Amino acid sequence: MRIGPYQLKNNLVVAPMAGVTDRPFRMLCRALGAGLAVSEMVASNSLLWGSEKTKRRANHEGEPEPKSVQIVGANPALLAEAARHNVDNGAQIIDINMGCPAKKVCNVMAGSALLRDEPLVVRLLEAVVQAVEVPVTLKIRTGWDSTSRNGVRIAQLAEACGVQALSVHGRTRADAFMGDAEYDTIRDIKTAVSIPVIANGDINSPQKAKAVLEHTGVDGVMVGRAAQGRPWIFREMAHFLATGETLPEPSPLEVRDILLGHLENLYSFYGEELGVRVARKHIGWYSKGCVGGAAFRRTVNQMETPHEQRTLIEAFFAQQAELGAIVLAA
Repeated sequence: MRIGPYQLKNNLVVAPMAGVTDRPFRMLCRALGAGLAVSEMVASNSLLWGSEKTKRRANHEGEPEPKSVQIVGANPALLAEAARHNVDNGAQIIDINMGCPAKKVCNVMAGSALLRDEPLVVRLLEAVVQAVEVPVTLKIRTGWDSTSRNGVRIAQLAEACGVQALSVHGRTRADAFMGDAEYDTIRDIKTAVSIPVIANGDINSPQKAKAVLEHTGVDGVMVGRAAQGRPWIFREMAHFLATGETLPEPSPLEVRDILLGHLENLYSFYGEELGVRVARKHIGWYSKGCVGGAAFRRTVNQMETPHEQRTLIEAFFAQQAELGAIVLAA
């Protein structure tokens, strides 16, 4: 898949997720097979650019190219300024968020709320495309609700404005994350435009990725929640799409090693105190489905230092490996 001048190594994309797709997570997913990872959304309000949170979100040191940064806002001039600011700070692709269903975003007429105002969509897209020389991409939902599923129209407007790729979540804003994603609208969008289209929503296995690609004819798939605690899902998908073969699940000791490496990068990126707090949700995701996982999570969430977290993780996944060996012996 190609976006502007960038030829991606494959068509697997890490979805932008607030509080999740920080630099350590993006780099891990890229190392484990993703072809592109989009940053957490960065506000267009320039008053926030100096905050530590926003500076971390815009930190791309050491990331493989291309570096994609998502921006959000509802004012064309401010959104264009945000695009220029992020390009000046290393962004090589600017992604515009018109898909976030969160009330705090929609209440200020940003994110998926913009889908209700097609003239404003055009003004925003034109302003950003004209402001920067890097490719501009767009993330949308299929519409505001089931009675206004205007994703095809938005996609056509985006292409006319110069947007170079489009990601579509197969739900409306009203759906939030409830029910099942639908892919017929995404198929219709792919038919209606010539730019690359990336399908998003409930793509949680290699088999589902293949099915969605075949059903919709899209150019790529975007994975969000299914990668939380399972960043190796991208190598599984890449292998299955290339060969039709299913890779074996990683062993408990490999999961341990991936998790510990992830945590080291979190401690380095955030500093130890904040890194320990950020790490807790990731540890919870990695341990989901493990024997004794709930008790482990309750204990590890009380830990205050990297050493305590590492020690518990070492012991827990060693125990998982022993349990696996017992099952195999039986």
